[in-house]
Amino acid sequence: MKTLNFIILSIIICTSSFEAQTSNQEISGVNIGNIAPDLDLKNPNGDNIKLSSLKGNIVLIDFWASWCGPCRRENPNVVAAYNKYSKSKFKDAKGFKIYSVSLDKNKSAWENAILKDNLIWKEHVSDLRGWASESATKYGVRGIPYNFLIDADGKIISKNLRGIALHQQIDKLVKSL
Repeated sequence: MKTLNFIILSIIICTSSFEAQTSNQEISGVNIGNIAPDLDLKNPNGDNIKLSSLKGNIVLIDFWASWCGPCRRENPNVVAAYNKYSKSKFKDAKGFKIYSVSLDKNKSAWENAILKDNLIWKEHVSDLRGWASESATKYGVRGIPYNFLIDADGKIISKNLRGIALHQQIDKLVKSL
């Protein structure tokens, strides 16, 4: 009986502690409304770029790879979105950025795909671990292309946007004239 009472008391204390911790802060996770987990990966030059360094901007976290046919076919749409929105004025953000997370293992294939597909933004990152990437695991990515759109505060507002759906979602965030 003592053991059962101790277990029940432990559960109550743990639950209360969790509720106290989460009531004053946003929950980190990969669901819409969650604060996007931070990522800290290297660019092709070996410099680290943190996702959190882009806070204040609307950010598209784009998971892709050079060897992925559907990713490469979606890249022109991502480029069009970058070209369209990188100079736009937003209601509640400084600008628009793309944080491209490659699931490549081959660095030269990754770099060549960036050039060939005209992915002109600077925030290209990878740990070159392919599907073993901690970032893919952290975000629950099981297929690519896959993306997350986050607001200026780092909150996930949409995910898995392709084609015109990407543009329609970002259009909602642009300041109307």
